[in-house]
Amino acid sequence: MPTSPVRLYNTMTQRLEPLQPLEAGHVRVYVCGLTTYDHAHAGHARTFITFDVLIRFLRARGYRVTFVRNVTDVDDKILKRATERGEPPLALSARMAAINADELRACGCMDPDQEPRVSRSVNEIIALIETLVARDAAYVAPTGKGNDVYFAVRAFPGYGKLSHRNVDELVSGARVDPSESKRDPLDFALWKASDSATLGWDSPWGRGRPGWHIECSAMAAAALTPHFDVHGGGMDLIFPHHENEIAQSEAAWGEPFARVWMHSGFLNVDAEKMSKSLGNFVTIEQMLDRNDGEAIRYFMLGAHYHGPIEFDLEKRPDGRVVFPGLDEAERRVEYLYTTRTALLGAAEGVAPASDGDSPRAKAVREAPERVLTALDNDLNTSVALSVVSELARIANEIVVEVPRLKKDAAAQGRARALAAATGDALDACCRPLGLMQASPSDFAARTKARRLKIRGLDAAAVDALVNERNAARAAKDFARSDVTRAALAQMGVELQDVPGGGTSWKVVI
Repeated sequence: MPTSPVRLYNTMTQRLEPLQPLEAGHVRVYVCGLTTYDHAHAGHARTFITFDVLIRFLRARGYRVTFVRNVTDVDDKILKRATERGEPPLALSARMAAINADELRACGCMDPDQEPRVSRSVNEIIALIETLVARDAAYVAPTGKGNDVYFAVRAFPGYGKLSHRNVDELVSGARVDPSESKRDPLDFALWKASDSATLGWDSPWGRGRPGWHIECSAMAAAALTPHFDVHGGGMDLIFPHHENEIAQSEAAWGEPFARVWMHSGFLNVDAEKMSKSLGNFVTIEQMLDRNDGEAIRYFMLGAHYHGPIEFDLEKRPDGRVVFPGLDEAERRVEYLYTTRTALLGAAEGVAPASDGDSPRAKAVREAPERVLTALDNDLNTSVALSVVSELARIANEIVVEVPRLKKDAAAQGRARALAAATGDALDACCRPLGLMQASPSDFAARTKARRLKIRGLDAAAVDALVNERNAARAAKDFARSDVTRAALAQMGVELQDVPGGGTSWKVVI
């Protein structure tokens, strides 16, 4: 059973707390998923990468984890977009859910263990609303279309405890539409009446559809039980969404709904948070068009999940938009893969060994646990990445040293064994971070294909120029060789002459 001192920041208590699962050794995690009407943006990528690292890390620490991430496929935004496109709402949502899932996988995010959808959870939602009405925590409000059902906020004494807001102060900022029949400005909809022409389901209150907040309470309880360990999402969900989840869940089942509430910070563009409502967002699709998914991941892990990240955009004269921070992150990821390849070559199949008292051997042995120790401290990914970077530096020192020891077979054998152990350690360090999930050759192939496309190059044409340059070198026509190399560099192609003959090339970002 895990005994590691995992500590997480709890938004509810505003302090770091040791992880103490309700069931020893088993952590139940629910993360609010996407409302599937459009492509996800970079802020969403940060949220889901954060919680993907949490799941990977907890499993690396020996916990059994049940990870649930919902799909909100019933929502006013979906209905509006479906009407605009003349597409059935659930068909639009299903199509966008598949696209969103592929985009998150491209960023290295694992699929959840369970992925409930609102449209498949209506019975559970109705049952929860019935419980709240029976307990006088909710009431039925007749409208012109039928009946809405609202949660009575003042019937729940703890309202505001997550966002640390006072109920009376909240009233001053609340807006009430004249058409709304709710009793109090703070009350929120659990069920919305709908006519026969609009998406809806039959219920004890007539035809309608669920409100946004009730969905997650019902789906989380059905998947994980009404009381579980960690509830996560973006910081923008603290109020009102998560506040409302707590109120309706604890009014029905008692407290606590979740023991730990975790929230990822904002991505800022020009000092404003990235969001669709502000129109300053960049989609994951746009990022993937230019950068590798692992670059997106590396960039997001460079800052602590709870704080903000500045996301830079640069508009080129040709109209293209580039992301300097992601470009740098991609270079760092590429360096890790190149290092891994070099370690494989240096090891030459020798069994890994990192025994001995040398500083390098000690650093190799300790690196994987240092990564986990950093993540023990509220997922401190920036410190974990610094351990990875330090190990990569040591790895390249070992790679350089191996051929220099050719006159001492025993010493060279030990160095090769250490190179093999360093490769294993690098894999172990990256695993809980979700980095280096591909083979070096697969990473190189997908990177080359994308960069060729970005620069409008043809691989066969590049190969022809590289062969022309090599032929000039072989003929000792170094002037022509240099001209060809310069032409390739102008195209963004970088050459590397391989020892023993031949030339490899890559397209630089």
